[in-house]
Amino acid sequence: MPSPFSKRTFAFLAELADNNDRVWFHANQGRYEEDVRNPALDFIDEFADRLVKISPHFVADARRVGGSLFRIQRDTRFAKDKTPYKTHTGMQFRHVATREDVHAPGFYLHIEPKACYAGVGLWRPATPDTAAIRARIAAEPAAWKQAAYGKRFTDVYDLDGDSLQRVPKGIDPEHPYAEDIKRKDFIAGTGLTERQVMADSFLDDYTDMCKRAAPFVEFLCTAVGLAF
Repeated sequence: MPSPFSKRTFAFLAELADNNDRVWFHANQGRYEEDVRNPALDFIDEFADRLVKISPHFVADARRVGGSLFRIQRDTRFAKDKTPYKTHTGMQFRHVATREDVHAPGFYLHIEPKACYAGVGLWRPATPDTAAIRARIAAEPAAWKQAAYGKRFTDVYDLDGDSLQRVPKGIDPEHPYAEDIKRKDFIAGTGLTERQVMADSFLDDYTDMCKRAAPFVEFLCTAVGLAF
């Protein structure tokens, strides 16, 4: 099927970056709806049935508010940067256990001029979840190797995120995955070109990326006690 994203999607976001104020946005809100928001919602809707086949515990929710699509408005209450709008559109396909105060592993898609990417995993998990993931890596290195270093995964994704300076107490510093046990974030990503995002094959391509990441996400879900 044709990708819902087009040159108009990227043109709007590029212009928004140059005109990041409420007056300009309100004057161009119709373009935002037609060229960015509606295409993203269409993509989410089309991806829903495919995601269920990857895991029935993740949701692609095409509601206009409160679903998989992030709001374009920035929360500037505690930010030094007071520009009111994001210059990208983001979609997060969340585990059903995810709530405002509970973060679970998930799949993410980021659309931005010259900076598109697909991401997976769990960013900055709560302290108990971090400990549980580290403990599982330490106890099951073969499972971690398959999840995070299997060829189908590493052909697409690179592990990313911040790490501790030292291996946590109780973990052997000589553990074969000591560097991964030091991680604060258990995430991976892959860059996408605008041409890839606009290609007729993009829905198939993104589905394949998520399938390749399924063992990694499943490892994290199991570690924190969630079904996959």
